[in-house]
Amino acid sequence: MRSSTVDAIGAVWRIESAKIVAGVARLVRDVGLAEELAGDALVAALETWPASGIPDNPGAWLMRTAKNAALDRLRRDKLFQEKLRQIGLDLEAQEAASVPDFVDSLDDARNDVGDDMLRLMFIACHPILSRDARLALTLKLVGGLSTHEIARAFLAPEPTIAQRIVRAKRTLGQAGIPFELPPAGELAARLGSVLEVVYLVFNEGYTATAGADWMRPALIEEALRLGRMLAALAPREPEAHGLVALMELQASRAGARVDAAGRPVLLLDQDRSRWDGILVRRGLAALERAQRLGMDAGPYELQAAIAACHARARTAAETDWARIAALYAELARVMPSPVVELNRAVAVGMAEGPAAGLALVDALAGSEALRGYQWLPSVRGDLLEKLGRREEARAEFLRAAAMTANAQERALLEARARA
Repeated sequence: MRSSTVDAIGAVWRIESAKIVAGVARLVRDVGLAEELAGDALVAALETWPASGIPDNPGAWLMRTAKNAALDRLRRDKLFQEKLRQIGLDLEAQEAASVPDFVDSLDDARNDVGDDMLRLMFIACHPILSRDARLALTLKLVGGLSTHEIARAFLAPEPTIAQRIVRAKRTLGQAGIPFELPPAGELAARLGSVLEVVYLVFNEGYTATAGADWMRPALIEEALRLGRMLAALAPREPEAHGLVALMELQASRAGARVDAAGRPVLLLDQDRSRWDGILVRRGLAALERAQRLGMDAGPYELQAAIAACHARARTAAETDWARIAALYAELARVMPSPVVELNRAVAVGMAEGPAAGLALVDALAGSEALRGYQWLPSVRGDLLEKLGRREEARAEFLRAAAMTANAQERALLEARARA
């Protein structure tokens, strides 16, 4: 089996797997079974494509194979006729149906979304599951993240995450949750979890936890699409608009975050003329919509306000770091987290000097949640370097490089250690 073909299949799978699971789940009404059938389609591709070649539309091939397997499974089920009645659509009608785009959904967002991915997210975020189970399952199904990647996102052991996902799928299957968007009265109860998952998917796209690439653009685009749809579904929820604002503003920098060789370029070194002006304007407009609703700022709105400080600065030197540090202090109050405190330390180090930032970082040294988190020694190394403590900085950068599973990130950290 040619390794290039296997690599191509892996790349297609990372992009298409969530859509396939969502499409099959609409047929079988069982998330666990849908994931199993999607996996069978992947196995079929691994067996077939090296000999026959990769199809012109590999995503459609995988979807068709998985749906055909789903129908075969249903035909063997003595309740097949009842399931057909519940579904109300035959396979041909489903294939012919088009998914309304975002613009169309604005007319009647709740009734016309018609998106399998969005349905899958709300099912995976059902209140019957614990918060951690909802997040882990949705990242697996919708984000296409591996168990290892999810464990890194949660800063949790991989076996814990694996067990969490298995139990969540079993619970949903036993409860027979309908594959539909929740009623209006239940929407708000699930929205917070869905927003959190969308942002975790975006973050995995924005800075991949593993692999050869610094970013995964397909995940960024999917998170943006879902976030915009959620804001249309819940126009009176400031955090929905805050999340969209945050993602738009961060995504605006994507073109400047890598150089011609694909190597990472840190924020302060980026060519800001390469930032996407359309996404910046969209992000600032979404932030204004969130603020106009007149409620206390939540975590996404506060993070969007921080991103807006960067977006409004024409050069790195013009960045209002004192404002950013104050916003991080408010974010730490609203959403206490050692990661937030680490980011606040960076802002304080820029606003008040590296010694002030280092004091805050050193206060986090014993945090269990940051054990194995590469950005802690990375930030510490940066501050030590600015203080002229070069040997200590080098050791911190090497320690950070040993912690990361992303090849580009490791190369960046090792280069800083050599410098």
